Amino acid sequence: MRHDKLERELNLLLMLTENHNYVVEDFCERLQISRRNFYYYLEFFRLAGFKVEHHKPYYRVRKDSPFFRKLDEIVHFTEDEAITLRRILDKTGDQSIQVQRLRQKLDRLYDLQILDSVELQEQLAHNVTNLYEAIKLQVCVALKGYTSPHSNTTSDRIVEPFMLMNGNREVRCYELSSGMNKTFKLSRMKDVELLDVVWEHQNKHRDMLTDVFMFSGEQQWTVTLLLGRLSVSVLREEYPRAERYIEQADDDHWRVEMPVCSFIGIGRFVLGLFEDIEVLGCDEFKDYLQTKINKLNTKIL
Repeated sequence: MRHDKLERELNLLLMLTENHNYVVEDFCERLQISRRNFYYYLEFFRLAGFKVEHHKPYYRVRKDSPFFRKLDEIVHFTEDEAITLRRILDKTGDQSIQVQRLRQKLDRLYDLQILDSVELQEQLAHNVTNLYEAIKLQVCVALKGYTSPHSNTTSDRIVEPFMLMNGNREVRCYELSSGMNKTFKLSRMKDVELLDVVWEHQNKHRDMLTDVFMFSGEQQWTVTLLLGRLSVSVLREEYPRAERYIEQADDDHWRVEMPVCSFIGIGRFVLGLFEDIEVLGCDEFKDYLQTKINKLNTKIL
């Protein structure tokens, strides 16, 4: 019956928006649906305007989908506000079921990654609040006692923070001493101290960009492809974030013009389906493919 189908669709949508790593088998087992029906529902969600992501092997619906943005206008807390609410709930000492459910909802909806230690909760909230304030006022901060696993050192970093990332677990900054843009993890800093020093290097700030193949970098290249039916189906299924870049060229071909941060991901895609793909644009990418093909020839011969 239709209402049974609608219930499955809504339950699937709820699972896709939770902050959990669910694979295809989890959805099928929980909802008692076949893999074929699962992919059918995903395609329905995409057509309805939801942004379905596939980070192998996990599936999610992005919370910046149009529907959620509209809902956001009605009921919304910033993550800073959500952290404040979480702190208030912790300080009440109330262990009732209602309060526990509120904590769980905040953690799930806002992906706060709240730690068990009350002391660490306080420090995390303090650090996030100071970083928000620094970004808003465009002033520098000192990341106190930042631990670097690469150099195995702990030191203070003077930075210009300009973007919080990944559910407030990381912050993108311009580091004054090195003159480089870096991504710092909040879990590795003991404290964040606001400084009375305004930004002087805003023109050097560079976001950490991520392409549809989940490769990140500060630089991007635009690659243009002409795909057949097989390759466009694989692209939509394996990399749903690419949907926005797909345009139908004729009955049997689709044109894709999209930015990439690395040639590795898109290179694997093109070389794996080379008989169904034509590379139309990006000389650097063509050179990359030619180099890969030449190396492959030397190994085969």
